[in-house]
Amino acid sequence: MMRQWFRSGTPWIWLTAGAVSLSLIMVVGLLILIAVRGLAHFWPSAVFEAHITDAQAADQLIIGEIHDRERILAQHLREAGITLQPTTGTWVERLLIKTGNRDASGQDFRWTLAQDLRDIKYPTDLAVVERREWGNLYGRIVALKDNGQVVAEGAAAVNALKERLPRTRELVSQIRKIEKFDIGHINARIERMRLKQRKLELAQQFGAPQRAELDAERAEAQMEFQELQTQLRKMAQDSLRDSAVVEISDGRRIDVPLGKWVNFYFPNDMNVVQKIGFYLAKAWEFVSDEPREANTEGGIFPAIFGTIMMVLVMSVLVTPFGVVAAVYLREYAKQGVVTRLIRIAVNNLAGVPSIVYGVFGLGFFVYFLGGNIDQLFFPEALPTPTFGTPGILWSSITLALLTVPVVIVATEEGLSRTPRAIREGSLALGATQFETLWRTVIPMASPAIMTGLILAVARAAGEVAPLMLVGVVKLAPSLPLDGEFPYLHLDRKFMHLGFHIHDVGFQSPNIEAARPVVYATALLLVLVVILLNIGAIGIRNHLREKYRSLEH
Repeated sequence: MMRQWFRSGTPWIWLTAGAVSLSLIMVVGLLILIAVRGLAHFWPSAVFEAHITDAQAADQLIIGEIHDRERILAQHLREAGITLQPTTGTWVERLLIKTGNRDASGQDFRWTLAQDLRDIKYPTDLAVVERREWGNLYGRIVALKDNGQVVAEGAAAVNALKERLPRTRELVSQIRKIEKFDIGHINARIERMRLKQRKLELAQQFGAPQRAELDAERAEAQMEFQELQTQLRKMAQDSLRDSAVVEISDGRRIDVPLGKWVNFYFPNDMNVVQKIGFYLAKAWEFVSDEPREANTEGGIFPAIFGTIMMVLVMSVLVTPFGVVAAVYLREYAKQGVVTRLIRIAVNNLAGVPSIVYGVFGLGFFVYFLGGNIDQLFFPEALPTPTFGTPGILWSSITLALLTVPVVIVATEEGLSRTPRAIREGSLALGATQFETLWRTVIPMASPAIMTGLILAVARAAGEVAPLMLVGVVKLAPSLPLDGEFPYLHLDRKFMHLGFHIHDVGFQSPNIEAARPVVYATALLLVLVVILLNIGAIGIRNHLREKYRSLEH
């Protein structure tokens, strides 16, 4: 009876189903872990105040929020020379406390034993100040100054701060806009003038009339630049005019200009609705703002933009090359030993380590191809390279080369599934082989082509190793797409979500502060890949329904 059951194949069906279920559980569990660790980063945690007595400090007041917890065997701590209370059990709870105030204390986090904390309180007047530099500031807001003169104290200072901080933030935003766009536009104009002069000099056509024209344009640009500089100095002084005095845990009072503030809030005085509103605002800031504090604070919009743009450019490049190669191998190439060897080579290319593609892209695309493009079309810019340096174009081409085997294999499978009767019918009606392919076979194989593109996008969006050699950077000064001609700058370097995770997770100077950002960015990368795939799957399903009737 048991032998017949095994021969029927039922155990193997259940084994396969169990393996698939286990894989799904592991994937879902991983996503849940990433989501919980990442999304919790935006929730306003309660801030406590307590006295601490440990080996580092004797009866010191500490202010901060509990960032993490762990349990440690008491015996291990005793062996490490840490004195514990006589009533300590087998396990001891250790807390990672985010104390902030890095400019005052030299550290953002500290580990302490839970038993060393006493008189724990959660006062409603404890404030969390998000700064543009030095991380969070924890303490009590005691006064507000205007040009160094105290204008409000206590609760009145907080109310006045709520009125003045938005104006200061707007000033800082305008300063950033002028620096990035207005002055950036002038710098781009001056650079174009320099390149134009150099080009005329190389052509030996730079004379007195051309010099006078360029000097006049430079003088105009310089005048605009001086006006903007004067405006910036005035706005910078205005942004630093107001300041707030914050009393920290050791009793010191720190005077911080409002121009260095991002936001402030009182987490212990917030109800659930206010916390939800704060949570949504922080989540939006994360996906729409630029990074700060070595990428551990602020947002990751440039990385999102760079990832999506790179994938789109890669898709535009890989699809036609993959489809053309598959059509040739399936429809035109003579089926024999050579064709089989080519297919084997294509399949093996999919298993080549991605870093090898990065080395090839750096050597061939960047140095050889890009260097020759500079010699032919941008000699006036040399020795500064234009395309002879890593950028989003070379990154996209490298990933297109990495993923083209997937598109070739998927397209060949789609071409092979096209009924022979449809081909013969088209040829019988007088169509040529090319017309049959273009109007009948390839449209029917388009769902398979989209399947290959989906697989290519899923792999390319998460690749990091080759991008480190051919274009990705930790912090890009400008996006590849802006208002400057030619608007799409494929020669620029860019940020990428995968590299952002690598950089923040392994190279951040403040690893504890970076850890939640790593989880949040990883979750966002998964969501970006899912959204890109959903769009491609929608197109594939539409094409499949459109050509389904032709298959029968």
